[in-house]
Amino acid sequence: MTAAMREAVIDTSAIAANVRHLRRLTDSEVIAVVKADGYGHGAVRAAAAALEGGAARLGVADIGEALALRRGGIMAPILAWLHAPGAPFAEAAAAGVELGISSIDQLLQAAAAASGDRPVGVHLKLETGLSRNGIAPEDYRVAFSEAARLERIGRLRVIGLFSHLSNASADDDRRALRVFQDAVGAASAAGLAPPLRHIAATHAAIALPEARLGCVRIGIGIYGLSPFADRSSADLGLRPAMTLRAPVVAVRRVPGGQGVSYGYDYRTERETTLALVPLGYADGVPRHASGAGPVVIGGRRFTVAGRIAMDQFVVDVGDHGVSVGDEVVLFGDPTLGVPAADEWAAAAGTINYEIVTRIGPRVARRQVAS
Repeated sequence: MTAAMREAVIDTSAIAANVRHLRRLTDSEVIAVVKADGYGHGAVRAAAAALEGGAARLGVADIGEALALRRGGIMAPILAWLHAPGAPFAEAAAAGVELGISSIDQLLQAAAAASGDRPVGVHLKLETGLSRNGIAPEDYRVAFSEAARLERIGRLRVIGLFSHLSNASADDDRRALRVFQDAVGAASAAGLAPPLRHIAATHAAIALPEARLGCVRIGIGIYGLSPFADRSSADLGLRPAMTLRAPVVAVRRVPGGQGVSYGYDYRTERETTLALVPLGYADGVPRHASGAGPVVIGGRRFTVAGRIAMDQFVVDVGDHGVSVGDEVVLFGDPTLGVPAADEWAAAAGTINYEIVTRIGPRVARRQVAS
């Protein structure tokens, strides 16, 4: 079999184990977030693994992502919460997709999408301080009253109330949580009794127990990555699910003073060996990590030499024996001696969420179960 030019190995057993661990840790129902193609891991495989681990529901950004899961054979409850004007609510309702509702207009559109005696399942999204989508506090009373009316006449079923936290500080999150809890009380007074309330994502689900509310939305955590700058995946009992790797495709011996890659930002200090790796920013390897991104080749750690190009980058391996075909690991599970996605995030001045999510379609995904 021909080796893959570029490969992201996805350990689905790690995803399942991470969900099980977070369920035990939070003692809560887990909504596994598999938006953005499962944070780059593959939405259908991530969803299946999360459900195997005990997730009760799945979360995605938009209806298109939800329908793609349905086409992939995923029949568990799915919540989609970000909608453009004219979003296909009727198609979503027909597929049993639950809709996140951020305005009274969306509430009415969802009710209009009901068919026969089958109400549309909705979660009312509440603005609690993040200044993004969500029903505004001044509209709570009218929205709750209308939702209760539509539920009474069988057009809607209000399954949940939810919001998002900023993670700016524990005080900021507690302030938003108080706004949310007040809104839950107002919804109850209007006659709503949704079974679910959810405001905590991975960060708050771990660090702010009072935000768990019996239901948490876990995104980055199910992929084994930490949302904290000062706590690693291992610290949290999580196992990274993605390993990004490629083979060395060329080896070149060069003299001292040789420029490397575009702009000659890097010049060799002495005679050395250069290894060429067929991954670049077209594959999601961040150009901002030029000269800084870590890799492991043959059990030894090296750093990208010079600029990362669209399709490739170079590694100065010195006098170490490296051959064409040797495996290069950019990131994976650091407990196995390879760099963490967090290290690439630090090298590029970004976050680990972006590192895994941006891995492009040219990179083959290979599923394993360890």
